[in-house]
Amino acid sequence: MGKIILGDQLMERSVIGIDLEDRGYQFGDGVYEVIRVYEGKLFTMKEHIGRLYQSAKKIKITIPLAPEQMMDLVEKLVAENKVYDGSVYMQVTRGAAPRTHMFPTPESKTKPVFTAYTNEVARPGNLMKHGVKAVTAEDIRWLRCDIKSLNLLPNVLAKQEAAEAGCYEAILHRSGTVTEGSSSNVYIVNRGEVRTHPANHFILNGITRQELQKLCIENSIPFVERAFTLEDLFQADEVFITSTTSEIMPIVEIDGKTVGNGTPGQMVRMLQTLFEQRIIAESKAHM
Repeated sequence: MGKIILGDQLMERSVIGIDLEDRGYQFGDGVYEVIRVYEGKLFTMKEHIGRLYQSAKKIKITIPLAPEQMMDLVEKLVAENKVYDGSVYMQVTRGAAPRTHMFPTPESKTKPVFTAYTNEVARPGNLMKHGVKAVTAEDIRWLRCDIKSLNLLPNVLAKQEAAEAGCYEAILHRSGTVTEGSSSNVYIVNRGEVRTHPANHFILNGITRQELQKLCIENSIPFVERAFTLEDLFQADEVFITSTTSEIMPIVEIDGKTVGNGTPGQMVRMLQTLFEQRIIAESKAHM
């Protein structure tokens, strides 16, 4: 069954049980991250773990490991499970305590719980080549979407709505202003300019989003952080999303309406190539 991390130890997954009073289980009181593994190498691990600590700080959880310790453990986990192309899921909860909405008191000696495990996940090459469909949905989430918390029920409902419509993703909007996808960041392209929602409390500043922004700056591609509307979305030359597992994914149809000519555009193709080069470069740097 493979190994997982619990606290600061690697152990067999089969021996792990769930404490029913863990606040992550009862309240979603915790944060998480997913790191991509390419050819056995963790991609942008430092950035993902940095964001995990930022999210934890925002909800007043002190992670019981130093970032360097966590990175070392995650690398060992990938090696132990012999992951080639896949991902690492990790989460930190506030810990187990008698159920009450308030945080556990210092006297309870409740300790945060860190867990992580690996998955084999193939890259979505065929989907990136041909593009995917999306639907739009009202963004009904809370107002701290910058925190990568375990509270994902609104995202789950939106993703299910997309699945039932035969689509890959739900593009969320607040009263007509596009924010992000149910599990991704969203971009439009017009006249060679890449535009996306500002990285504020309405969206999660994705690690792939940050990498994309760097690539655009390095290659003199206009990258504009400015909110856009559903009308802008439907009139865009190109639309795409990014995430750790979706990478740079073209959207070729939204709510049954064709985007552009119905095939991935020139900009997204170029960005996919640049991103692939970034993956290869980082992999070589860790050899």
